[in-house]
Amino acid sequence: MPVITIAQIETPALLIDMDLLEANINKMADYFKDKSVRLRPHFKTCKCPAIAHMQLAAGAKGITCAKLGEAEVLAEAGVGDILIANQIADGQKIARLAGLARNTKITVCADNAQNVADLSLAAKAYGVKIFVLVELDVGMQRCGVNTKEEVLALARQIDASEGLVFEGIQAYTGQLSHNPDRMEREKGTSEAESKVVDAVNCLKSNGLAVNEVSGAGTATYDIPGGQNIWTEVQAGSYVFMDTDYDRLNLGFETALTVLATVIHKRPGAAVTDAGLKVCCQDSGPPCIKGFPAVKVAALSEEHGRLLDENDELEYRQKLEYVPSHCCTTVNLHDYYYCVRNGLLESVWRISGRGRSA
Repeated sequence: MPVITIAQIETPALLIDMDLLEANINKMADYFKDKSVRLRPHFKTCKCPAIAHMQLAAGAKGITCAKLGEAEVLAEAGVGDILIANQIADGQKIARLAGLARNTKITVCADNAQNVADLSLAAKAYGVKIFVLVELDVGMQRCGVNTKEEVLALARQIDASEGLVFEGIQAYTGQLSHNPDRMEREKGTSEAESKVVDAVNCLKSNGLAVNEVSGAGTATYDIPGGQNIWTEVQAGSYVFMDTDYDRLNLGFETALTVLATVIHKRPGAAVTDAGLKVCCQDSGPPCIKGFPAVKVAALSEEHGRLLDENDELEYRQKLEYVPSHCCTTVNLHDYYYCVRNGLLESVWRISGRGRSA
């Protein structure tokens, strides 16, 4: 029977080791089986509905995404519970958001009164319900309000707004995501949790129910905090991992690589056909799977220049980069080449690729 081996896949190509992907999904799902907090995986990593459905089948409550375009891809693929962990401010995008809410439970974040008013106008116009989390800045210093009083004011506005449902708080501790010191991650989580608890208590004392506190991620999924305030964990990178996350020893496997071919070989060095257009290095250069002594000296647009001091590589040899950042690398590709036991099993479209609006 005809088969396609990894060595026969044209390069550059983005590979998924299916056994390792499934192991990562199951490991995370197993952790949450007996917990009150639920997993809501982040789509910004995989950008592929097939993987989102695998996560849902394993027990995830819904899917998180970063952008409206990603939410549209998920809704089209039949995902019924979507959180956009971000603010949607543009008027046209808010209209599209309201349209999605006709057939899908859509939750979005807000951190200012004008945005809440705009969301309400669109929800009324489309005759839908939009669920809203007030974003509280717990150290990320990005979006979000800073005080419990600000949270209360926005929550009251949402609760009184036609077409909106106040759902709770977005409290994302992304500043802890790549800290290799677990004790510092635990300390940061505890500090963030104290701020969230104050806000939740303020809301409850003023008669507002808090259904969800959403946040955390791959590096903090198993650090719930002493007061167990979070209800959702938005982990994403655990499905693939990368060299930056591997430093944290989280127990997940490296399932994503970029397949490349050695197109030039000389003593002590080699050049591949995989450069910056197929592998990001925003968190450092990739490493070469199975060849720890081979180092990536530089990536240009179309080429990778390797230091091969032991001359382990050969002309036309296939090798695999392990990216330093899986999320940004995925966004450079249109397809995953899914492999198992050295054979090509399937090709999946990365439907969310480029959906950055």
